[in-house]
Amino acid sequence: MKIAVFETEEWEHDACLRLQGQHDISCTRAPLDVHTALAYADAQIISPFVNSKLNADVLGFFPDLKLVATRSTGYDQIDVDFCWAHGITVSNVPNYGDSTVAEHVFALLLAVARNLIDAVERTRRGNFTQSSLRGFELHGKVLGVIGVGRIGRRVIEIAKGFGMPVIAFDLRPDDAAARRLGFRYAALDEVLAGADIVTLHVPSTPETTGLLSDHEFGLMKPGAMLINTARGSVVDVPALVRALADGRLKAAGLDVLPEEPLIREEAEVFRDDGAPGKYDLKALVANHVLLRFPNVIVTPHNAYNTDSAIRRIIETTLDNIEAFAQGKPKNVVAGG
Repeated sequence: MKIAVFETEEWEHDACLRLQGQHDISCTRAPLDVHTALAYADAQIISPFVNSKLNADVLGFFPDLKLVATRSTGYDQIDVDFCWAHGITVSNVPNYGDSTVAEHVFALLLAVARNLIDAVERTRRGNFTQSSLRGFELHGKVLGVIGVGRIGRRVIEIAKGFGMPVIAFDLRPDDAAARRLGFRYAALDEVLAGADIVTLHVPSTPETTGLLSDHEFGLMKPGAMLINTARGSVVDVPALVRALADGRLKAAGLDVLPEEPLIREEAEVFRDDGAPGKYDLKALVANHVLLRFPNVIVTPHNAYNTDSAIRRIIETTLDNIEAFAQGKPKNVVAGG
């Protein structure tokens, strides 16, 4: 089979060589979009990463496409309806980043709680004063976990080590997990109202888009904090800006924002093929405002990015491709 792997680093090229001989495989650093698709249009299997956009226009370039093996857990960048309609299987990597992402939650949380960025920057300038650097300890603070899947459970385990009481919301409560980990489930409104820190661990779906907006921020404790390592679309960013500006929220630690590719390359807005309304320009402006808040830390969708997790991603993806080629697809999330 002809395979095209997008958004790859050099070491990933070497890892993919295990498929060479059995398959004709090509790797590129470029993301998959309407500008790069044509060069790989004869591929039967494609493997995108998180910055590729597999909408119907892009997928339409691949008449012989059989499998989309995304190197991520989420697959909201893929038009799964198109895949269902055209018999294209979609597989993902379900288990690569439980600890990796959960640990990044606490990296963000501790950095905000202890004013770490400001402290480091001022000492680099030779300023060793402690003025305005007083932080707060996590022990005894109530952590509200929205979404208790693999990552959410690992977050709860770490939180217990800090001595944090945990309340959580999930559409499918697991009472056995609650007893084992020592937390309790509550309705979403109760979690928001009772937590000192809220952390998000839900997928991007139509139901979770804008899950936290003005109403939800209004329920939160004055001075509460938000951590988001899930998906940018889960938070209404203009509402978040308002909550921070009026002091409702004390701070935020964010690894994801809506319209992330546009922040990286804003010239995309002005491409000739950009349709009116294609981009949420209000969210884009709000993103820029967030980047300038002193009480907000933003990292570049980097929570997954450890050596161990990246190795698991590529190895699981190659396993998915080999299993599909043998007629035994695995980790299937759509299509087929």
